[in-house]
Amino acid sequence: MKLVHAADLHLDSPLHGLVRYEGAPVERIRGSTRRALQNLVSLCLEQDARLLLIAGDLYDGTWRDHSTALFFTEQMARLRAVDCRVVWVRGNHDAQSRLTGHLRPGSHVLELPHDRPGTERFEELGIAVHGQGFSRADLTDDLLAAYPVPVGDLLNIGLLHTALTGRAGHALYAPCSLERLVAQGYDYWALGHVHQREELCREPWVVFPGNLQGRHARETGPKGATVITVDGGRITEVRPVALDVMRWERAEVDVTLAKNLDDVLDAVSGRLDELSLRADGRLCAVRVVLAGRSPMHTGLLREQSGLDLGVRELAHGVGELWIERVKLATEPPRDLDALAERDDAVGGVLAALHRLREEPRALSELAELVAPMTAKLPPELRGLVLPSEPGALAELSRDVEQIVLSELLDGDGA
Repeated sequence: MKLVHAADLHLDSPLHGLVRYEGAPVERIRGSTRRALQNLVSLCLEQDARLLLIAGDLYDGTWRDHSTALFFTEQMARLRAVDCRVVWVRGNHDAQSRLTGHLRPGSHVLELPHDRPGTERFEELGIAVHGQGFSRADLTDDLLAAYPVPVGDLLNIGLLHTALTGRAGHALYAPCSLERLVAQGYDYWALGHVHQREELCREPWVVFPGNLQGRHARETGPKGATVITVDGGRITEVRPVALDVMRWERAEVDVTLAKNLDDVLDAVSGRLDELSLRADGRLCAVRVVLAGRSPMHTGLLREQSGLDLGVRELAHGVGELWIERVKLATEPPRDLDALAERDDAVGGVLAALHRLREEPRALSELAELVAPMTAKLPPELRGLVLPSEPGALAELSRDVEQIVLSELLDGDGA
């Protein structure tokens, strides 16, 4: 018998930031969450799955229109036709939606309560599913404390939308520990909220499947769901299946040994080839990051537009690739700390920039100075051209440092 565990579908996520990128395949990316849901349902049909478990965040906050719910209902009807049941709990994004409570996807789609833990028994499958959804978006209560004890003679599965004890980039919702999950006595914990796949334990199984479809450049790599095989009342296999229709990747390229722009582009080309093969025919959105202490550092800073164009031209000849951004993270071969100690204009500029990054008050004052200029920009450019947050300004100061150095020094540092 097969079960499927998914989470964080974020159906019809609006992805507002895409309008900033010239040439972005906006409609293909925005439609990707729907096509990934179609793939999830198709997986259930191919595997003859008897149960689909969804651990929260079906939606992405309030719907833009009712077509989102209609699409979900249509996909669930495909499962009803083959008697595949669906059990889900609300996540923080589902709790934000005023319309989630009006869903009517069919009697085979069962939502566990969001005011207390509930249990659905499937005696014919030998399975009990326990769980509680979010009653509000900012829920920081310990939901696990009230989860019921395992049901004897059944395979017990827990559904929970949680960040456990914390995960980078995720709010600490419904906190609990891995030790407490294990001690609960269930056979499998179907978790949600964390968008990177994790297998935290195998006795019992504790799994974040990751989100179904990456939505931006920080959600890289394959995305999908988890197929669970049950034999004789025991879990015998747990395996991930990629279901994403487009993929975000970060291509870090070491250009330490590059002597000219052709060398840089050759190194990038090889990395893009690798990513295209790994994407297996999917559209791949790539952030190219050039790294290394390279003699090409100054030249790349001066010729960023040409570099960007060269990388994008490479992508046209390599499968279905879209270059989201080309980022310079190279360093000059010279020692910046030593340069900052020089008793001349170069040392003075570097010392001033170093002090700026090290003094929070100075960064705050700079942010106050920049804010009025940022306010005059069109809304879509604010934060993109002149960031006004102190942390963003500190990062920008490193780019300023390198640009100034490229103008003040020759290739030998004179």
